[in-house]
Amino acid sequence: MTVLVTVLIATAALVGVIIVLVYAYRMYIRAQQMLTEARSKWESARKGIEAEKREALIQLKDELYKKRTEFDLDMKRERAELERFQIKINGKYDAIEKKEQRLEELANELQQKERTLSRAIDAQRAHELKLKKVYDDLTSKLESMSGMTREQARAALLEALEDEVILSNQKYIQKIEEEARSIAKEKAQNIVVTAMQRYTADQVAPNSSGAVHLPNDEMKGRIIGKEGRNIKALETATGMEFIIGDTPEVITISGFNPIRREVARRSLEKLIADGRINPTRIEETVVQCEAEIEEMIQEYGKNAILEFNLQGIKPEIVTLLGRLHFRTSFSQNVLSHSIEVGILARMVAEELGLPNPDIALRGGLLHDIGKAVSAEIEGPHAVIGADIAKRCGEDPMIVNCIAAHHEEVSFESIYSPIVMIADTISASRPGARRETLSAYIKRLEKLEEISYGFEGVKKAYALQAGREVRVIVQEDYLDDEKAAQLARMIARKIEKDMAFPGQIKVNVIREKRSIEYAK
Repeated sequence: MTVLVTVLIATAALVGVIIVLVYAYRMYIRAQQMLTEARSKWESARKGIEAEKREALIQLKDELYKKRTEFDLDMKRERAELERFQIKINGKYDAIEKKEQRLEELANELQQKERTLSRAIDAQRAHELKLKKVYDDLTSKLESMSGMTREQARAALLEALEDEVILSNQKYIQKIEEEARSIAKEKAQNIVVTAMQRYTADQVAPNSSGAVHLPNDEMKGRIIGKEGRNIKALETATGMEFIIGDTPEVITISGFNPIRREVARRSLEKLIADGRINPTRIEETVVQCEAEIEEMIQEYGKNAILEFNLQGIKPEIVTLLGRLHFRTSFSQNVLSHSIEVGILARMVAEELGLPNPDIALRGGLLHDIGKAVSAEIEGPHAVIGADIAKRCGEDPMIVNCIAAHHEEVSFESIYSPIVMIADTISASRPGARRETLSAYIKRLEKLEEISYGFEGVKKAYALQAGREVRVIVQEDYLDDEKAAQLARMIARKIEKDMAFPGQIKVNVIREKRSIEYAK
């Protein structure tokens, strides 16, 4: 049993060894095959690499050949270009050499001409010396023959030439001025007449009076009061002076401030209508009237602004416009006058075809706002109004329209003279203002006084309510040309020294009469 087991174990071991040997042989065979395959692949790869190497070398040689060929071509082109530049530069060098040669020739010619010119100048100087000597000889002979020195003859000649030039210029200026005046007058008349035809207004603007009518003379005593306490209370509360004169049933209110004067008039009328007149009632009535007047001022100012739909007007200017309703100028209501000037200015601007007629409207409406404070501030109302408008942020052209409407400052735009013209039209139209007899006579006397201030004037008459001044000159003292010159000088003097609406005709008359009698 033990032997059998041993045999079986030996047999099993032998079989295992055989199996291991067979497996090892197979693995050996397989390793040999793999080694053969690896050698075959390595050989194939080596051949492929050598083939690729040969191809790369061939491509590199081809690329080098192409580059060398291109480089040779580029070198040939560059060499040809350099040769062309060289040829061009050589041509320029040749041209420069030719120009230098030409310049040398011109320099030689110039030197030759300079020498010739120098000889000619020397010869001319010699001739000038000879001519000067001859001129001096002739001058001496002329002085001895005429009995005048050279300076005297020159002065006489210059005087004659000056008179001739002045006369010629005078005639030419007169002709040009007549033509320009004729054309300008016709166009201006058409524009102004068109604007006046388009605008219609009351012949006389309403104005407030400083006189209060009483129901009877007994009311004067009640207004004065016991020991004058009522009249004193009135004057203290209103700041006005109440003049009770000999005129029956009339009390006159005197004062510079038109607003306070209107308050005083309304207060007195209310007191008369109420019948209760005492210091306490007077103070209450004055306060009530002041509030009413303030409301009226704002209402009148706003109505004036709304009438033209103006934008950006500051409240201060609105108040000043309302105050103008209670101010008059030569009996003309200033607010109505301002509205009228604004309308006329816009019409004239439209007739002229200006781009913004509303500037003329605004400037015309505000041109007299300085009169609203003229009782409190000293100075020309145009300058005061311009300062107020500038402070309220108005456009510089509007400010200039206000400041220049009496020509106290120069015009800065076309709208400024338009406002001045509209102001003149509104003030000078028939019925607009009433002028006192003394002012009328004073203007006539001033016209005649200015005319008599010139030499050669024999008589001077102011005619047609001061619209014409007729001047009669001494016929032996002035000729026709000097008479025309005198008319121009008188007109300029009137423009400088007087303020007047419209225009004044200066008519200079020179007449020579010869009278004989047959007996």
